[in-house]
Amino acid sequence: MEYPIDEQAPLFNGNLELLAKQVVEGFITGLHKSPFHGFSVEFAEHRLYNVGDSVKNIDWKLFAKTDKLFSKRFEEETNLRCQFIVDVSSSMYFPSGEYNKLNFSVQATAALIYLLKRQRDAFGLSLFSDHLLLNTPAKSTTTHQKYLFSHLEQALNTTAMNVQTKVAQALHQVAELIHKRSLVVIFSDMLNSDQGDEHLETLFSALQHLKFNKHEVVIFNVTDKSREVDFDFENRPYEFIDMETGATIKAHSANLKADYLAKMSKYRQAIQLKCSQYKIDMIDADIAAGFQPILEAYLIKRQKMS
Repeated sequence: MEYPIDEQAPLFNGNLELLAKQVVEGFITGLHKSPFHGFSVEFAEHRLYNVGDSVKNIDWKLFAKTDKLFSKRFEEETNLRCQFIVDVSSSMYFPSGEYNKLNFSVQATAALIYLLKRQRDAFGLSLFSDHLLLNTPAKSTTTHQKYLFSHLEQALNTTAMNVQTKVAQALHQVAELIHKRSLVVIFSDMLNSDQGDEHLETLFSALQHLKFNKHEVVIFNVTDKSREVDFDFENRPYEFIDMETGATIKAHSANLKADYLAKMSKYRQAIQLKCSQYKIDMIDADIAAGFQPILEAYLIKRQKMS
């Protein structure tokens, strides 16, 4: 099966900001409250302990030095910081010449950025393939929003093939660069150029790194489900081409299906199990459903849980 890249075929038409605005303003009217809210609490000051105050906030180290009881007062942050991490490796341009995984990811990211901007929350963007291509701090300005949209549109209009993926490496880098507790939203097919057991271990280590740094992590696992997960191909010979390495295999689909389904199922189950253990929300995002219904379902679910 061939995945030709038509360099004349545009992968994106229209204004990304306008699309995001239409989606968000059409959806937000149905929300009773924001699906996003600040979740960080930071130390503000000490004050003398009063009888009846909670003992859990007593600073015992300060008591040891002063022989006086002080309570630590904390301030809850009402604003949210969100870092979007988008996979722009070659596999994200599948299926080529059609609405692909990157279209889905960019449009969903743009809509969420627009929603956060309305709430005056801060948002940053990281783009990666086999290395980290872009990492911006989280800001809430209109200028910053337009800057991020320009990078997202640029990614959509890039058709470079044979660009590989190193998911774990990028996540480790981003974890080191985010200095305040944030909501980290990842859009990726979670397919690495190396799909061996070693990749799984490094991926789990990277996810654990984000959680260790107290970030809330959400993964949109973006796939073309019928072909990539269900291996739904006609019963005939194909030439399969790896979009990230250029490697080709000529084979009859029936001869590959059982083995492919077994390996894909094992891989996805392993990631889902780890996400459950690490309390990471992972959403199966089939591009055939479109980004808007999947995004709305997730935001409604999140709103009910808040």
